[in-house]
Amino acid sequence: MSGIGAVVYAKDHRLVTAFYAAVLDMATVEVEDDFALLQSDDTELVVVRIPEEIAAEIDIAEPPVRRGEQTVKAVFGVSSIADARAVAPRFGGIVDPPEAERSFRDAVVCDGHDPEGNVFQLRQLEP
Repeated sequence: MSGIGAVVYAKDHRLVTAFYAAVLDMATVEVEDDFALLQSDDTELVVVRIPEEIAAEIDIAEPPVRRGEQTVKAVFGVSSIADARAVAPRFGGIVDPPEAERSFRDAVVCDGHDPEGNVFQLRQLEP
């Protein structure tokens, strides 16, 4: 493990875990009542269940509304943004359309959001 990773807080940590496992093609290593751990060769993602007293105050719209006001955006490497885009809706999230992709340094990047509206960016290395 390289020490690269992120923590995402979620009302429904099992749903959000399934989303990231599918979209990022990560292995689900551990699932407990209050968190789940996903891993790939170089990245670790922990999905933490928001405590009930706080979660009760959070409304998740259907479909989820992107929460763009957050100050940090997680970035995840994928082998194919197109594949992630195809999988995301089956798990309640979205990867933005191809026209939203842009080049950044040696990669193509594209934003999206998970089933609870948390914004992320996918990065696919250019050949």
